[in-house]
Amino acid sequence: MTRPATHILRLLKWGRSLARHGALRGIEADPNTPAPVVRLARIARLGTVQPRTPDYAAAFQEIGPAAIKLGQSLATRPDLVGEEATHNLLTLQDSLPPVPFEAIEAEIARSFDAPVSSLFAEIDPVPVGSASIAQVYKAVTTEGRTVAVKVQRPGIREKLARDIATYEWAAAHLEAMGGEAARLRPRLTIANFKRWTSRELDLRREAASASELADAMKGFDGYCIPSVDWDRTNGRVLTIEWIDGIKISDRAALMAAGHDLPALARRLVLAFLSQAISAGFFHADMHQGNLFVRADGTIVAIDFGIMGRIDRQARQWLAEILYGLTTGNYRRVAEIHFEAQYVPAYHSVDEFATALRAVGEPMRGKPVSELSVGQMLDGLFAITRDFDMATQPHLLLLQKTMVMVEGLATSLDPSINMWDVSAPFVREWIRDELGPEAVIADRLKTDVETLLRIPELVRRIEDSYPAKGGAPEPPPLPHIPLMWERKGEINHWPRYLAAAAVGGLAAWASIASGLIG
Repeated sequence: MTRPATHILRLLKWGRSLARHGALRGIEADPNTPAPVVRLARIARLGTVQPRTPDYAAAFQEIGPAAIKLGQSLATRPDLVGEEATHNLLTLQDSLPPVPFEAIEAEIARSFDAPVSSLFAEIDPVPVGSASIAQVYKAVTTEGRTVAVKVQRPGIREKLARDIATYEWAAAHLEAMGGEAARLRPRLTIANFKRWTSRELDLRREAASASELADAMKGFDGYCIPSVDWDRTNGRVLTIEWIDGIKISDRAALMAAGHDLPALARRLVLAFLSQAISAGFFHADMHQGNLFVRADGTIVAIDFGIMGRIDRQARQWLAEILYGLTTGNYRRVAEIHFEAQYVPAYHSVDEFATALRAVGEPMRGKPVSELSVGQMLDGLFAITRDFDMATQPHLLLLQKTMVMVEGLATSLDPSINMWDVSAPFVREWIRDELGPEAVIADRLKTDVETLLRIPELVRRIEDSYPAKGGAPEPPPLPHIPLMWERKGEINHWPRYLAAAAVGGLAAWASIASGLIG
């Protein structure tokens, strides 16, 4: 087990990178930040020159792969990091200098236990993409097919494991301080981040996600997923169909090719809604680098390491919430929050409906170009604080993806109205899923299944009907010994504080020597 002093030294080192980019200023100024965290931040920034405008994305980029992934995760949490940081973190580019091709070639051969030449006739040694976890190359198979080959960076699993252990340790201590830190549930945030990262580290899971999404989107015209080459895919290598197309962010190239940009924007929004609401399984990394447009206008998605999933009940609530916001039925939106147990029952439904109206009314009937997504989210998260709503981690990826899709749609068509595009789709889905025919069909199916389970229900009736809200059961969190709870550990506090001070002074000395030299 990693010693607390090691965790503190790592945090101080990372803190200095954050300080150099001005990213600690907000933490120190926030009245909700626990006093020990403020003190640690002050030690970390000792002797640094902080820029006037914080650059959170650059700071996370400097810290390394795990921080890049964490930064992308925190971009979903304006309640935790603030609106300014959220907007900045959405610009975080998951890219690092590539490792030499020789190391990548050796990794391919080692993972397949076979020479690379038996799999690929040719691989371009210059990567087309170099992210924090893997690098992507254009290649030709021995059968002559052009493919994209994604290969994990050597040693990345061990490095991520070390850093995530410190994130877990820090989150456990932060949450134990109570107050706003406990309500925001940082431990659960890190647990979700760890789960997402672990999934990304198994490229077979990414291949399976691509295959599952392709099946779910078969009936949606103009949106497709590259096919997977399963014979050349394992836990560390993923091989998929090569895509020739224009990046969806290259507006000038799309116009020059004769594409209908407003139609592309609408199709992108509807594709996302189809995934999230109809299928309950959506591409959660729909940034501009992961979407291409083919010559025939088809939108092609790549990179399926981060996927979101929402169960049917949560999708019904989500659809009703979206529809209620688009039609101004704030009372129904408020009722759903209470039905889903997102809001504690001791609050007033009517007061919550009025609070939602204050956020929703300024948005209705306006194009996206006249709206601030940041202001909207800030208003919504202010409501969560006022009404004691615990963070719902299962909706965080959805929120982040909605912001991404909205930004891309606006770049294609600045006059697009997201509500007008969404409302017909959501209305039709609600009619199909919650209308009389659907209710009768669901009731028949449920009753038949219940009859077949009568023996089991008699034996386990109480366990068969647990009281659940709209949020899924949180995953089990690892036990993290707190420094002040460890037996005999109280006597080691001076050592940890000394380590923190020494770390801060050492970092300050290195800066100073660099300036003098």
